[in-house]
Amino acid sequence: MFPQHFHLPPNFWANHHHLIITSGLVILLGVGGLWGFQNRQALSAKKPATKAPASAAQITHTQTQVQKRLQHYITQQSNDGTTSISFYNLGAKAGTPAAKQPNLRRLYAAGKLSAGINAHTPEVAASTYKLFIAAYVFQQHHQLGTAWTDGDTAGFEDMIINSGNDYADHTLDTNGLLAVDNFIGAQKWYTPVFNAGQTATTTAHSLNLALQALDHQAYPYNHAADRQWLLKLMRRQVYRTGIPAGAQAATPGTTVADKVGWYADTNNDAGIVTLPNGERYVLVIMTHGQQQSGFSGFPRIAKITKHIQHLVYGPQVARSLTN
Repeated sequence: MFPQHFHLPPNFWANHHHLIITSGLVILLGVGGLWGFQNRQALSAKKPATKAPASAAQITHTQTQVQKRLQHYITQQSNDGTTSISFYNLGAKAGTPAAKQPNLRRLYAAGKLSAGINAHTPEVAASTYKLFIAAYVFQQHHQLGTAWTDGDTAGFEDMIINSGNDYADHTLDTNGLLAVDNFIGAQKWYTPVFNAGQTATTTAHSLNLALQALDHQAYPYNHAADRQWLLKLMRRQVYRTGIPAGAQAATPGTTVADKVGWYADTNNDAGIVTLPNGERYVLVIMTHGQQQSGFSGFPRIAKITKHIQHLVYGPQVARSLTN
């Protein structure tokens, strides 16, 4: 006897096709949902966990430690009194990666890190005083409403790019040492810078204050076009074996707008440094003695710059916030 075959009742598909289709869809959706859940879990496992922002106590502790190490280092560099250093953290440039990172934004908030050694001691300015001449000339042109002649423009650019003396000397001769000094003193910068028959003098702190004003577009660098022009020229100045070389060695891609000076055994450099991630700082290094001549002191300035930049902005500093 052969088994009877199973037969579906008549009209079975017609009466039940909606139920069958619905059941199939439910099964497919269930399988798809399970696959999606597992896939999301796999992706989540591959995705690194977001680091929690550092606490205020962590930020303050790290700032204190960096400050101590920085001050210790720059003090070591001037045991013999031949070096003046002034450092000031400007904070990150708006819209840059550093500005968008919460921990970095708080750690390197403007003014939270600063240090100096012999920063208020008057030293031979050499050509760094031309930052003051630039400020004076800018204000004179705006106050008197005088236009820049081709000669003015060429002389000013030569003063910054090549550190030429003619334009600065002409400005001092025309306006008088006292008038320019009074202007400098009104900015709360060190005076007297100029004394008849003597070399110009200033302090690392005063140069730092001038560069902060330039960075902030504050008086006497408060006109945007003037400020941009001066910064552009400083980025083009040709003597770049000091702060620019050191900053670039510490972090490739770093840019520097600076003004150098050299006279007898004096080598000075004062600049605004911008790292690739947007962090910025002012650094002034004034050196003399140590049998320096010509530009022989600038490699030492580069070495100091490199160490300062690594100490303050090296990746180990940010990592310490998550340990």
